[in-house]
Amino acid sequence: MPADRSKILQQAALFRDLDESILDSIAHASVEKRLARNEILFLAGDEATGLYVVIEGSVRAFRTGADGREQVIHVEKAVTTIAEVPVFDNGVYPSTVAAEEESRLLFIAREKVLAACLEHPQVALAAARLFALRLRKCAELVESLSLREVGQRLAQFLLDQSEKNGKPSAGGVIFRQDLTHNQLAARIGTVREVVSRVMFRLQEQGLIIAKDKMITIPDIEALGAYAGR
Repeated sequence: MPADRSKILQQAALFRDLDESILDSIAHASVEKRLARNEILFLAGDEATGLYVVIEGSVRAFRTGADGREQVIHVEKAVTTIAEVPVFDNGVYPSTVAAEEESRLLFIAREKVLAACLEHPQVALAAARLFALRLRKCAELVESLSLREVGQRLAQFLLDQSEKNGKPSAGGVIFRQDLTHNQLAARIGTVREVVSRVMFRLQEQGLIIAKDKMITIPDIEALGAYAGR
């Protein structure tokens, strides 16, 4: 099992440049954690003693408002790390993390990560790149929530999904959209009822075709213009 874990850890951006011996040491010290769908891994404000590596499934990081509404900050799939920030600032977990689906993770204690950084500066550089990417995504999220209408945010989300998972078809670009309207609302900072109305409006205008769980975008440029790209 540790040998398998070493190979998995090497796929994560934070650890891919490490020597085999260091990877083996981290793998031996890691602790496996399994989560059911929607099970909480940790809460915002919990004491943080290390980071996690998603090795199967996916998890979402989110904050909950005073009204109980959830705002997703980012989603991480295998094989990626999550909760790196408190490893380096000795703070608490900045957001709540829950499983999007059945997931398997490895916990790595702060001391192990910091030791790897001290011995291998490339790990610290990889961490800096990760932080820069997360900061850029947070800035984009703030801009989207503050400057774009809900319809534009949903259109942009669908465009992003089409770029990641879409396939060309006779009617345009088609992809599977498994998120519920509640989950979509948490992604774009609104409520389920508004998502339902906007989805209907996009279909009325011919910008998307929704059937069962499949979404077709007939004209990517038209939807992009609607999103304000």
